[in-house]
Amino acid sequence: MSAASTPGTARDAAGDGPVGTGPSGPAARAASGTGTAYPLYVAGKLGGALVSLFAVLVTSFFLFRVIPGDPVKAMTHGVPTSAEQLATLRRQFGMDLPLWQQFTDYCAKALTGDLGSSYQFHAPVGELIVQKLPATLLLTGVAVVIYSALGLWLGTRSAWRNGSLGDRLNTGVALTLWSVPAFWLGLLLIIFFSVGIGPIPGMFPTGGMESGDTTGLAYVVDVAHHMVLPVATLVAVGYAQTLLVMRSSLLDEMGSDYLTTARAKGLRDDLVRRRHAVPNAMLPTITMVFINLGHVAAGSILVETVFSWPGLGGLFYSALSVPDLPLVQGLFVVFAGAMILMNLLADLLYPLLDPRVGR
Repeated sequence: MSAASTPGTARDAAGDGPVGTGPSGPAARAASGTGTAYPLYVAGKLGGALVSLFAVLVTSFFLFRVIPGDPVKAMTHGVPTSAEQLATLRRQFGMDLPLWQQFTDYCAKALTGDLGSSYQFHAPVGELIVQKLPATLLLTGVAVVIYSALGLWLGTRSAWRNGSLGDRLNTGVALTLWSVPAFWLGLLLIIFFSVGIGPIPGMFPTGGMESGDTTGLAYVVDVAHHMVLPVATLVAVGYAQTLLVMRSSLLDEMGSDYLTTARAKGLRDDLVRRRHAVPNAMLPTITMVFINLGHVAAGSILVETVFSWPGLGGLFYSALSVPDLPLVQGLFVVFAGAMILMNLLADLLYPLLDPRVGR
């Protein structure tokens, strides 16, 4: 059988010899390269995430030890305590050990999931975090879903109608809200809608998560009533950032040739936007959405504090005021770990949305 008729081969243009086009040809080698590129990309991102997590452990240990104050004296404030008793407490909490030994013990325990015991609550840090986590997930989870959807929708509309009255209005409101501190906006909402001012009566609770005397459906309604103002505060600040990023990304795509080609084929403007422009403008916005999902675990420390929301944010503020070093360190690791995980997931999703990434 001749080389020209051999399966998987063909003569090159000059007739000098066969050029592989089958399983052993250039197409196969290209496919093989693409097949190995993504696993290598994933391995690199996983390695970077592990390095970041170790950096978080180091930072969480040393950063909070520069905070002024003596945790033992803070815990015994107002209680007559002798020097021997203070020394016993420091020895009990391991604060009398050399700093390097405290660090190695901390890392060894953290790698096994042991974040230590709280000085002020006398309970394992992990248990305290698990107790407060549902309240934070409820508050910030609802807020993230609302402001991500709202920001994506309004950002797309504003960019597609760039320069219109609606675009200028949306952009102006978003820039204003993005520059407003969340805690200050929360205080304003409390003044206007909780306390009441002038003809505006107080309609919502000033803080907390529940009234404490409801069950069943009434309990759900009560919790939702308490969530209105803190969720509104988080949505007002969060949607503005999402809108501006989505608008900027879509504006970068507006003059692309593929959109002109799609219109030349007779596609409606709405289909051009939804099927072609928006998917290609989503990569920067996806990064921000995943970062916002990382904030779900961290919550918003200042907003939770302003509204006395019983979540991780309030727990962190309480621990920082002592300072309760094991609790502060444990919360910092959880907050940063959630962000690292969400960034990792966003990086792993990129090549699936845009095959050019990771090659």
